[in-house]
Amino acid sequence: MHINPEQVRDIFGRHMNATGMMPLVLDMRRSQGVRLIDEVTGKSYLDFFGFFASSMLGMNHPKLESDKEALERIKDAALNKIANSDIQTTHMARFLNTFGRIAQPASLPYAFFISGGALAVENALKAAFDWKVRKNLAKGISSERGQQVMHLREAFHGRSGYTLSLTNTSDPWKTRYFPKFDWPRILNPKITFPLSDHLEQVERLESQALEEAKTYFLKRRDEIACILLEPIQGEGGDNHFRSEFLQGLQELCLENDALLIFDEVQCGAGITGTFWAWEQLGVTPDLIAFGKKTQVCGVLAGRRLDEVDDHVFVKPGRINSTWGGNLVDMVRVDRILEIMKEDALLENATTVGNHLLSRLQALADQAQCLTNARGRGLMCAVDVSSLPLRDKILKLCFRNGLIVIGCGESSIRFRPALTITKAEIDEGMDLLEQMIPTEAVTA
Repeated sequence: MHINPEQVRDIFGRHMNATGMMPLVLDMRRSQGVRLIDEVTGKSYLDFFGFFASSMLGMNHPKLESDKEALERIKDAALNKIANSDIQTTHMARFLNTFGRIAQPASLPYAFFISGGALAVENALKAAFDWKVRKNLAKGISSERGQQVMHLREAFHGRSGYTLSLTNTSDPWKTRYFPKFDWPRILNPKITFPLSDHLEQVERLESQALEEAKTYFLKRRDEIACILLEPIQGEGGDNHFRSEFLQGLQELCLENDALLIFDEVQCGAGITGTFWAWEQLGVTPDLIAFGKKTQVCGVLAGRRLDEVDDHVFVKPGRINSTWGGNLVDMVRVDRILEIMKEDALLENATTVGNHLLSRLQALADQAQCLTNARGRGLMCAVDVSSLPLRDKILKLCFRNGLIVIGCGESSIRFRPALTITKAEIDEGMDLLEQMIPTEAVTA
């Protein structure tokens, strides 16, 4: 059956709720890098949203598109969906070698793969629950205690079972009416930038957050299995934290037999300029959940798990799924990671990200409606003075060929592919500047 591009939106509308989707039909073949082509109109869009931070190389990277061996491996994996949890293949072995060499630090030797960022988070939590309950049993606590998760306000960790109890961003409909656990939630002492102008306020918020955490541990020490947070909160508003705060959380975990889990689904895999965001923050977590740019999602875990016997990474079948991730995703990211290394894309994310941030800071200095420009690498954002104005700017940008998205109460976030150039950043920022209402711009 041939589908004409003009039929696409009607078909989507008849078979599913497509009202929240972008009004374009992606041309899968003609789109290139950070240029997305509408197959209906032929219009080109500059992509600063990167498929919600999941695109590392952009569209149809020439090194991937021209690699016949990689394409053959992708074809093999696409034609036969393998149950990776039971069957070994050379295709997955090649991926494991590449991932282990480029993405997996020595401090996190255990790995588990699954499809979906929320399920990655959930399996990290299951590892922590198992660990904490076993710790308690060894102390003589006979009941299964140790099944609570301390987490932050304005967090987004997914929309599946456990994660519904943790996600609490500005849109309540992400979690409303779904059953949730009453787990301890503490203040997120996010930085307001420039930090030098707000340090005293941030330190006060950090002290409050750590006191809240200490109080919960005093009341529920045997119940709390872990502290879970995004090193940089994405959906909740591109919220950054000081290393001192993260180190304080780590100390509390060590003092109270809890694990520190970082959710790097959005901030991981190179967008900050290091492969993992935590590598810049002076804290090594006990577990991380990852996804998006890594194509396949999963969990990495460290040696604190070895404090109990038969933890979930050594006991067969304790955590599992039929597909064990998706082999097509593994084969694709196998080559993507090699290209990232060959083309020094981490360095590009740092250099071009610094340029993006400087442009945002300059625009915020000029536009009265913009404040709090912030970022690490290409993971950047800026606050808009109101939600209606933010949404108006986003719509104007899209109408004029720039795709950017919102986050938090009224922020604009930037998630371009790691291949983006300074020239493309300038093109996008020039367009964004034109979309700022003239009455909001100072001379």
